[in-house]
Amino acid sequence: MKFTMTMPDHSIEMSVKELLEQEWLVPRKVRHFIRTRKGILINGETCHFQSLVHPGDIITLTVEASDYPERSIHLGDKNQIKVLYEDEHLIIVNKPYGMKTHPNQPDEQDTLLNHLAAYLAPDFQPHVVHRLDKETSGAILFAKNPFVLPILGRLLEQKSIYRRYQAIVHGSLKKELTINKKIGRDRHDRRKRRIDPKGGKTAITHVAVAKQLTNQTAIFCQLDTGRTHQIRVHLASIGHPLVGDPLYSKQPSGRLMLHSYELHLIHPFTSQKIAVKAIPGLW
Repeated sequence: MKFTMTMPDHSIEMSVKELLEQEWLVPRKVRHFIRTRKGILINGETCHFQSLVHPGDIITLTVEASDYPERSIHLGDKNQIKVLYEDEHLIIVNKPYGMKTHPNQPDEQDTLLNHLAAYLAPDFQPHVVHRLDKETSGAILFAKNPFVLPILGRLLEQKSIYRRYQAIVHGSLKKELTINKKIGRDRHDRRKRRIDPKGGKTAITHVAVAKQLTNQTAIFCQLDTGRTHQIRVHLASIGHPLVGDPLYSKQPSGRLMLHSYELHLIHPFTSQKIAVKAIPGLW
């Protein structure tokens, strides 16, 4: 695999070692292979790990497929894939309602990851950056190679990937609010999560009212964290469960009304602002 990246104008001067280790999060073993093979060039010239990289420099990096062993993924149906954005490093697709993000068993073939693997074959293999529940639709990000995967994961952890969801809840929600309640596993139902002030993990959801409906409210949700079922558990905890929620609503009917509507990020290699909307949404 060969990657060519131009260092952004706002980047700081650093050594090749610092670039690979601290900025691009290349594993130690792979850094060793790159060094012994002379697998990195600056502006087309061979360099050392102590060589300096400057803004505007063109970096060419070569790694072997064996440096990043990949697991086998059954190929699904590429026609199931609706692309919102794609380049050589990452892809954002519109996940349909009722489809799992990835297999839970090795022989599963009807998940978004299977279908995306078919779409990208034979040149790339998808890697999961974040997940959406089976019942949730909308924009979801995948890495197209293992090199960029940890970088996108760090952006997610640093809250540098903006995600906004559309949702419809039961009842009349009148104002904007932030829900800051820890979430943990439900000891009585392995499928569910619950509010757990003592043992749960920090979870923060920002809620904005979009419009009032008959006995329901259309809202936008923005996440500071990405806990399993976070939006669903948080909204149920304030007495406004999602419409159609089979786990957290006492009156589930129809589909779960939760849609990953917008996804924004700054490309880690080009500094390009990427902003997509998964339309049509819920309204």
